[in-house]
Order: sequence, then C-alpha cells, then structure tokens
Amino acid sequence: MASRYWVVSLPVKDSASPLWNRLQDQISRHSFDTPLYRFSIPNLRVGTLDSLLSLSDDLLKSNSFLESVSHKIRRQIEDLERVSGAESNALTVDGVPVDSYLTRFVWDEAKYPTMSPLKEIVDGIHSSVVKIEDDLKVRLAEYNNVRSQLNAINRKQSGSLAVRDLTSLVKPEDIISSEHLITLLAVVPKYSQKDWLASYETLTNYVVPRSSKKLFEDNEYALYTVTLFRRVADNFRTTSREKGFQIRDFEYSSEAQEGRKQEMDKLVQDQESLRGSLLQWCYTSYGEVFSSWMHFCAVRIFAESILRYGLPPSFLSCVVAPATKSEKKIRSILEGLSDAANSTFWKSEDEAGMAGLGGDVDGHPYVSFTINLL
Repeated sequence: MASRYWVVSLPVKDSASPLWNRLQDQISRHSFDTPLYRFSIPNLRVGTLDSLLSLSDDLLKSNSFLESVSHKIRRQIEDLERVSGAESNALTVDGVPVDSYLTRFVWDEAKYPTMSPLKEIVDGIHSSVVKIEDDLKVRLAEYNNVRSQLNAINRKQSGSLAVRDLTSLVKPEDIISSEHLITLLAVVPKYSQKDWLASYETLTNYVVPRSSKKLFEDNEYALYTVTLFRRVADNFRTTSREKGFQIRDFEYSSEAQEGRKQEMDKLVQDQESLRGSLLQWCYTSYGEVFSSWMHFCAVRIFAESILRYGLPPSFLSCVVAPATKSEKKIRSILEGLSDAANSTFWKSEDEAGMAGLGGDVDGHPYVSFTINLL
C-alpha cells in the first residue's frame, strides 16, 4: 500500500474521457509503475464566488486538522497493539482497506447530500471529527489513569528495597508482634551486610540474639528482620540510622495483603478491558475519520478547481501514487495535459500567491495536493 498520494485535477474543454485516456497512455509509457485512479466527484452545489473564496481560506487549515486526527488515531492503534502484542489488522472503512477506499472513492449521498452548501458539508465534517477527537481524549484519559495506577503499584513492588512495597516479601512467620516483642525490618546496603550481622545485637539493649534473618536481596540492598523489646524500638531505629541502616515502617496484615492483591487483579482486568474496547473504538473511529477526510478532499478538489478553471465545473480529478524517483516525470506529464497557456506564469509567480488558490506550494498550473496516509 502506498502511503502518499496526489489528488489532482486537470481542466477539461469538451469531454473528460479523451483527457483521461491521454493521461493513462502517457503514464503507462513514461512511468508505467505509477498507480493512477479516477477520483469521482458528484455535481456539488457551487454557490457564489464569494462563498467559494471564503471557503478556500479554511480548506487548508481544516485539511491539516482532519489529517492530524487520522494520524493520531492510527498511532494510538499501533501503540495499543504493540503493548498487547496483538497482530495488526488492516485499517478499513466499513471493511474496505483505506487505500482502496481512496482509490475507488464513492460519494456518500445519504450522509452528505450534494444539494447542501459546500460550507455546510465542510462544517459538518469538521464538527463530527471534533467530536471523535474529544471522545478519544476522554477514552484515552480513562485508560491512561488505570495504566498509571497499575504502573505505580508495579514500581512499588519492583523498585529498590528502600522504597518498594514489602508486603510480597514478608511472610506471617517472619514477624513477631506481642505485648513486649516486635520484629522490625532493616534495609541494609548490600556491601554492609557483614557490619549489620556483627553489630545489630549491640545497637541497643534488649535485642533478641541471633534474631536477624535475611528475607530478600536486590542489586543495592538486603532486607533483614530483627526482633527486640517493643520499648526500645525507637532507640534502635535512631542508632540504626546513624550506622547507615534503614528501618522500614511495616505492619503485617493478611487482610491488607489480600486487599492489595484484589486491587491489583482488578486494575489488570480493567486495563485489559479498557485496552480492548479502546482498540476496537479506534479501528471504527479511524474508518469514520478517514471517510470524512476523503469527502472533505472531494469538496476541496471541487472548490479549488472552480477557483482555478472557472465555471461551469469542467475538470478531470484523479489520484496518483508516484514513487519519489518518478515525481518530476509525473509533474511534467500533468503540466503538459493541463493545457495552460500560462504555465510559465504559474511557475514564476510568488509561491504564497498560489497557495491561496489551493495548489501545492510549488505552484502548478493545475490543482494538486498531497494525502499522507502515514
């Protein structure tokens, strides 16, 4: 699938068919590997010249917005599929691959009546895509909120012993808590373990001899228990800190541990559910946005062709997917068929002046703009 297309229109004098045949013939002879398609546009309501000029001012800005929302949803699909490891599905519009939808475009009369004013059609397209973008923001915020909560819990469970949650590392049998005795948890620098084992019994009075046991070790620290009389616990914390040993506040509770596990399981379930629904919504919404964008492009090529070639509407619109190496040759063919006696005028005019009539910034003697699918 090509990722970049030109939508162009050429002025027609009598009939579009001979011009289309000439274009096909020259493309096949000079750039045979360049895909070329008719871009069918119905007879839209022209309105007044003032309305077309006013509309033209907004076309470029609106196109940038529609393109950006399309790309935003596509990137979101890629991110969700990468996180879940799911196999990528083809992007479609009502089951039709997006490239085929573009190259075989058919106007949806039921959704966009051709008798409606062009501005009304453009405003309707813009409003519908704005709603989709707003919906994306809400859905994405909900998903990211659950994801952030889960990441915060994972960081607590996988970070350094100095800060991580210790619940999963401590068993009920590791802890003594009575009227007189208490077990504390000491975080000892990995290379100070010998110092700890040699000194913990003397950091204060009433420490139970040989009560320290290593529960866990990471790259920086080791986690030890130590049992002592409850009444000297504060003094033990102070002297331990002076020696470079951290006493972590910890109170074992089977109910709290079960509560954390249930919270974790629910967040994992919520994340998977939200990811699946968001991914499905993105696939559907991408199709809606892309369809809206292509109808907008049809309005744009129609309006800009009238501003370029005049009334009544008489032009051939088509879609080209040129390779980079063929671009100059294709431009030359299109220019030759544009039948513009003033083509030199178009090339020499200030580029900014041409943009007002909707052409590419290069300033061609025919209407042309680019659609980037990626």
